[in-house]
Amino acid sequence: MSTQEPPSLHQATIDAITSYAGRATLGFQRANRPGPYGTLFWFNELLESTEEADTVRPLLLTAVEQTRYEVAELAPRPEMCDPGPSAERSLITQFAQGWTELAGLGVAVQSTAFLDAYAADRGWSWKTDEITDGVAARTEDIDRITAEPVTAYALGHDVARRTGAREQAVVVGALARMQDGTIRWSTELPTGCVGAPVFYSAPDDDEEGPDSFKLVCAGVLLPADNKGFGHHPVATFDRIREALSALPVLEPSPSTRGRRWWHRRK
Repeated sequence: MSTQEPPSLHQATIDAITSYAGRATLGFQRANRPGPYGTLFWFNELLESTEEADTVRPLLLTAVEQTRYEVAELAPRPEMCDPGPSAERSLITQFAQGWTELAGLGVAVQSTAFLDAYAADRGWSWKTDEITDGVAARTEDIDRITAEPVTAYALGHDVARRTGAREQAVVVGALARMQDGTIRWSTELPTGCVGAPVFYSAPDDDEEGPDSFKLVCAGVLLPADNKGFGHHPVATFDRIREALSALPVLEPSPSTRGRRWWHRRK
């Protein structure tokens, strides 16, 4: 059975991803070396929800294997910066120390404070989108993924062969459930897209009509492990959310400035 979605839903999903999360991802790599290359993204962890407002904590997520070096090179895009940064690449020192590994998931998480501080020290600020709790998959969303592949979309940053440029791309593939219960990406993944968020279209039970769907972020793409279909496991958001709730509050370093949490009015 083909995993190809109807053209209208396929394009609508791509449009929804780029509109919703176009400024949520960032390409990065080890500085002054040809890799490893990765993608990180902004996620708003929901801490509390009341009738008046949601309290959220902005975090960065990526694959932990991409964070184990001391100096990182980031490639912020002009549309993510206000005003635009003076340099095309940004060097971040002590990169490895800032990340907390979510045990058993292969995912690293960190407060956004260090990036906020980096920008503020240079006279600009970030203009980002964040993947929200409402789009991040829950158990019932992950349970919809079966052994039959479902079309999926990675929002990552490939590496241009000649220039090394880290342009954002929507990579089309598929997700499927393996016999061991893990969710895996089915097709080749471009260099630089490990750590990226992966999305799929799920039926929207709250809306009527055959074409009603909702955008779901299944989780984080991990490095290939050669153990199964597609070779790239996905750390799913139902497990990420559970692991985050078990962690102490991720405090920014005293030497940094920036957001710790903020309120979004309803």
